[in-house]
Amino acid sequence: MTWEPERLDDQRHLSEGDPGGMLPAVAASAAHVRTGYRNAVEARVERLADQGRPRAIVVAGMGGSGIAGDILAAVVGNGAPLPIVTVRSYQLPGWVGATDLVIAVSGSGDTEETLAIATQAVRRGCTLMGVGAPGSTLEAIATQAGAVYVPVPIVGQSRANLWLLAAPLIVAAAALRLVPADADLFERVARSLEDMANRCRPSSESFINPGKSLAMDLAESVPMIWGSSQAASVAAYRLACQLGANAKYPAICGELPEADHHQVAAFDGPMAERDIFADAAGRTLRLVVLRDTEEHPQVTRRREASLRLARERDVPVTELAAEGVHPLERMACLIGLGDYASTYLALGYGIDPTPVSAITELKARISQ
Repeated sequence: MTWEPERLDDQRHLSEGDPGGMLPAVAASAAHVRTGYRNAVEARVERLADQGRPRAIVVAGMGGSGIAGDILAAVVGNGAPLPIVTVRSYQLPGWVGATDLVIAVSGSGDTEETLAIATQAVRRGCTLMGVGAPGSTLEAIATQAGAVYVPVPIVGQSRANLWLLAAPLIVAAAALRLVPADADLFERVARSLEDMANRCRPSSESFINPGKSLAMDLAESVPMIWGSSQAASVAAYRLACQLGANAKYPAICGELPEADHHQVAAFDGPMAERDIFADAAGRTLRLVVLRDTEEHPQVTRRREASLRLARERDVPVTELAAEGVHPLERMACLIGLGDYASTYLALGYGIDPTPVSAITELKARISQ
């Protein structure tokens, strides 16, 4: 597989190389925000408030479903009056009990890890909320337990339906008075994603298309992606995951200030070295910093110093700034751009971004 940037402006290739429709799926993100919000309201998620505020919220999910929990925690922020924890495994922590809310999220409604946790939550007497496909095993568990369930119309890969899965969690948090989030907020987020879809549309040429430009930055590099806040770090993790799933491309993610205590040392390592006499450029480190408007002052100092350090060592740098007032808007801005970039990176390498054959094969081996 070779990187051919001219593919990104070849409309025929972008169409034929994406038979699973990942680009149209990313473009549907705004509609997903609106649908996720509407379905949560119709499912009467506000009933969660009838039992009072829980001691803690535990979100169970894998892949894109798990990122929905990270989005919830970042939106509520450090001022949350309770812990919000995302669990990506088969087992609930031992401290989770009857006074806690467990939100089980699964695009298919049949993710085995999430089903295991939903079952444990019911046995422990936790309040349960489910988000996933209608008619699924997860819905059956929630219905039998008398729990709130938000059915969402997942089409294609769950990772392309992030906002369908995440929006109901924000509605739940608003019902519990953890964060102000009304219809106007979700509409602003949807409009932001519509604007991103217009700027990153396939017919927009690489030199003005931010999604294609970021893909070109990432190509033939080893991306080290840092977020400068909790919200930006969720977007950094999402980008790393999308690079793996869509482009089959490895990446490292981190969060400032923590990344300055270990990952920054890679600036002096073998992946940061460049041989100017080599016939072909090798894959070298690239620092990608996702910058937020809400940064701790010391994090701002660290971010600026880290960028100077990278540039002084000739490590290529890409900076991306979040846009918007509410943290949900800012995350949507960065996540939308990253989703496009990962898809364009796949297409630039001639890779179909939709299938994940290694994951499918792994699941088949486990089930034997």
